[in-house]
Amino acid sequence: MCIRHINTSEEDLIVNDFLDEKRREITDRLKELKPAVEEYHRLEAAASALAGVAGEVAGSVRASATSIVSGRRRPGRPRGSVNRSKAAASTATATAAPAKPARKAGRPKAGRRRAGRRKGSGTRAAEALSFVQGQPGITIPELAAKMGIKQNYLYRVLPGLEQEGKVTKSGRGWHPKA
Repeated sequence: MCIRHINTSEEDLIVNDFLDEKRREITDRLKELKPAVEEYHRLEAAASALAGVAGEVAGSVRASATSIVSGRRRPGRPRGSVNRSKAAASTATATAAPAKPARKAGRPKAGRRRAGRRKGSGTRAAEALSFVQGQPGITIPELAAKMGIKQNYLYRVLPGLEQEGKVTKSGRGWHPKA
């Protein structure tokens, strides 16, 4: 049996050739797949846009679009949002479209308020206020059952009404402000 010894410079050359070949294969495959990825993102955006147009049918389109996209969106995230890794991947692959400037996370600057309506100013707040006026001392679980909504929503709405001076809390019950 003959054993051939390879010196280190030959080994380095073989390894470098192998690595160069694999790099070329990966680069070629990436170039080949890039149009498909871009088309996928365009179709995903179109499905998401159409989901907001057709009402009840849109729910099924939206559900299928979000379930196809690498699982599902995370709990508590709005429709059309993507997870951070997918967002990073799409901005890295999207060279044709200019990237949006990144927003700083956290609270808005001091002195600026978030757009939208005040806490407790919606129709649910008005409905909750009418129930409190009709049945002083009503608790949040009782109120949620009467309104047919979840309790956690009322734990946000009623303190807003309290700050506006429309209701007061006594123990577990809520009373209209006299």
